[in-house]
Amino acid sequence: MTDIEIANSITPKPIVEIGNELGIPATNLEQYGSLKAKLPLSLIDEQKIKNCKLVLVSAISPTPTGEGKTTTSIGLSEGLNKIGKRSTVVLREPSLGPVFGMKGGATGGGYSQVVPMEDINLHFTGDFSAIEKANNLLAALIDNNIQSKKFSLNIDPRTVQWKRVMDMNDRSLRDMVIGLGGVGMGIPREAGFDITAASEIMAILCMSKDLSDLKKRMGNILVGFTFDKGPVYARDLKAHGAMAALLKDAIKPNLVQTLEGNPAIIHGGPFANIAQGTNSIIATKLGMSLSEYVVTEAGFGFDLGAEKFLDIKCRTAGLSPDAIVLVATVRALKYHGGVPVKDLSNPNSAAVSLGVENLEKHIENAKKFGVKAVVAVNQFASDTKEELDIVYERCKALGVDVCHCNHWADGGNGAIDLAKRVVEVCEKSSSTFNPVYRLDQSPEEKIEAVAKTIYGAIGVSYTSEAKYDLRRIDSLGLNALPICIAKTQSSFSDDPTKLGRADGFELTVRKVEIAVGAGFIIPITGKMMRMPGLPSIPAAEKIDIDDQGNITGLF
Repeated sequence: MTDIEIANSITPKPIVEIGNELGIPATNLEQYGSLKAKLPLSLIDEQKIKNCKLVLVSAISPTPTGEGKTTTSIGLSEGLNKIGKRSTVVLREPSLGPVFGMKGGATGGGYSQVVPMEDINLHFTGDFSAIEKANNLLAALIDNNIQSKKFSLNIDPRTVQWKRVMDMNDRSLRDMVIGLGGVGMGIPREAGFDITAASEIMAILCMSKDLSDLKKRMGNILVGFTFDKGPVYARDLKAHGAMAALLKDAIKPNLVQTLEGNPAIIHGGPFANIAQGTNSIIATKLGMSLSEYVVTEAGFGFDLGAEKFLDIKCRTAGLSPDAIVLVATVRALKYHGGVPVKDLSNPNSAAVSLGVENLEKHIENAKKFGVKAVVAVNQFASDTKEELDIVYERCKALGVDVCHCNHWADGGNGAIDLAKRVVEVCEKSSSTFNPVYRLDQSPEEKIEAVAKTIYGAIGVSYTSEAKYDLRRIDSLGLNALPICIAKTQSSFSDDPTKLGRADGFELTVRKVEIAVGAGFIIPITGKMMRMPGLPSIPAAEKIDIDDQGNITGLF
């Protein structure tokens, strides 16, 4: 069966029952139908958070076949509940860009899914729509002020860095000219669109601790500069109050359930290659307030999502993970060993031996943060004993626990061994979590620390534009902010063709964007763009709906 057929084959519990299992009265749930609900922020309990074990699921460098990071997160949480640990999985919301593009949905797979999967993968509770509206309200206010003669802030249109957003892959909107058509149509200037998942509003939502903090952060958004070269913030446009009003519901995390009827919290959806790649601080803390264990994931490979989870999110939220799970597949390791996608089902121990170097680097990176890791081998039917043995032996040589998983086919039962290993690590945890860089280092030192320590670069080079951006950051007094590097997910380097364990490369920083509201700066490397395009055959072509409203082809 397909994922959507499996999801539709079970009868979910009413969401009030899921709430009851977490100790949440029905009166505290804002229900969106019978299977979804918003959770109030008042449920966050800092004392209970201290007693909860936090498990981060990450992975090797992504490949076209996928590694099953979300599926593993869900399966692990199911497995933890199977062995008597009260666990909640906390995930990001899917973006319509990948859903209709090439990656597909983001609700897990097989018998390790969250439901209702159609709703979650499409409009869900409207969070992305609210983020778009708040973002585009600010864009409209900026252009309105530029047009105004009476209330102008003297904004130089050439310096406006705030783009509009939409939750769709549309390369035609990356760069455009707006304001054409005459005097009453606005001031012509260059502009464009980013995808919603890469917007600063999304980042702010995921970094905020409450509604007051959200509003303050949105007021801190840097939108551009005056003709006198002074900074202009969203608060100068009196935009932040209305923007916060649009997000009054979106800031509340969403409660749904797994196929086995265990709780799942889903909130926020920043990409990890062009944003911070983690769900909201609020969602994670809510899960930790209501559970013994929280399993959460960070986007793409450990070098991207996990690094940002640890260096940005954990530092901001005051969290420290108790264990890291690194997901790998034999198929993906063969790809990193040079095997084309069409041949990945064929046995190839030599390619696994080459590709496992990618896993080794991610293991080394986890150790650098001082958190103990467990490798989860997400098994496929095509895996051979010889291929699996190569992975197990390498992990053993590195002193890392490794565990075979079959949660895609068997749900929680397929992740019981992994759950037991994770509990063992958490209960015997001697983790001494340390970020890779200090906040008092210069932006260049922080970039170099991540590039050399996590990516394996020999150095960092900067374009003239990036150097100018860094001087501007210094003049604004923003050097103490953490960094959120935008980089290809396909390689440790900034070149997506360098697979496996790339080495001997120099990381090139093309420009550095400022996200004061989110609380970090964004060095952009290589050819990264914040508005993806659709593939030649978009996933949207396979999605359909019948006369009864049943959706097919979603995944």
